[in-house]
Amino acid sequence: MTKDKKQAQNDEAMDTSAANGDENGAENSGPSYEDKFKYMNAMASPIAPKKLAKKVFKVIKQATKQKNYVRLGLRETQKYIRRGEKGLVVFAGNVTPIDIYSHMPVVCEEANIPYVFVPSKEDLGSIIRANRTCCLLMVRSHADYKELYDEIIEKVNKLESEIVKTE
Repeated sequence: MTKDKKQAQNDEAMDTSAANGDENGAENSGPSYEDKFKYMNAMASPIAPKKLAKKVFKVIKQATKQKNYVRLGLRETQKYIRRGEKGLVVFAGNVTPIDIYSHMPVVCEEANIPYVFVPSKEDLGSIIRANRTCCLLMVRSHADYKELYDEIIEKVNKLESEIVKTE
């Protein structure tokens, strides 16, 4: 196949991908936030509402710009919690088997660390710009995003207190 034919096929593929978007030109990026709840495991509680999840993702994105302010993955997060580090732990709700991280909410509660679940491990992986998924991470506070971080902590604590009241 010559270069011209390959280029023509690539152009056609690009044209069809643009046609698959909606009428506003935005491409369909997968299931909606609410649709992702179907795939969440049974222990995922407290779940971040959509607005809170957006704020959490924004803080994570800002924290990735700072060195050592995001603890990524189960082993690293657990290691630094045991060393006494504080922060916000964000769990992915669609991790299977749940035995992988089922002990971590208890570890967070014992260390008095707030935690919240978001629906998708793929979303967590894409926020930190990794080519992999991420089952959990911990974000530490920094002066650049202190106000938003404190607002998220306050809302997460409200979510946890509402869950305790209903039980």
